[in-house]
Amino acid sequence: MVQGKQHQLLERELAADDPWRLDGNPFERERHAQLLRLSVSQGLITNALEVGCATGAFTERLAPYCRQLTVIDVMPRAIARTRGRMKEPPHINWIVSDIQLFSSDELFDLIVVAEVLYYLDDVAEMRAAIRNVMRLLAPGGHLIFGSARDSVCRRWGHAAGAETGIVILTETLVEVERVQCRGETVDEDCLLVCFRNPSRSLV
Repeated sequence: MVQGKQHQLLERELAADDPWRLDGNPFERERHAQLLRLSVSQGLITNALEVGCATGAFTERLAPYCRQLTVIDVMPRAIARTRGRMKEPPHINWIVSDIQLFSSDELFDLIVVAEVLYYLDDVAEMRAAIRNVMRLLAPGGHLIFGSARDSVCRRWGHAAGAETGIVILTETLVEVERVQCRGETVDEDCLLVCFRNPSRSLV
């Protein structure tokens, strides 16, 4: 669960005008373009879940392709900033929730989890969060995962990143496509992966 030091870190980062340079950095724009391409590559998105919205830079891109979109974030400020940016479109549900605790009676045909899991305290929490999210993925649905690489995340003081998350996800899901995004600095190095849920229950 994101709490304590990590929660305070997120609060400080979200106070900036453009935290993480999501709007102004060419690397982030390219990362979002690839995330969107992977997200819409399977056609119409009936019911999507975005885990972790930050300030809404990717939410703004994804929303027009979804009949219904649920956006969750552990930080109330992130939800508030994204809602303000989006001007409250009626097909979006906004929920303040921890990734490990979120539940829904609905299944989602698309789930996007990008630059989120490394904020958890350790690999055990990462695994628990992934297990919870996969319960929400419809049979045949797709999960788009994105993260800075393990080496980058550890340099930032986090337990793990992309490679660790991919290993956990491939225990249950089928990898469809993988994309590497790199920028001009050593911190701008991430992996994006599209996974498919085999047509069976994950419970």
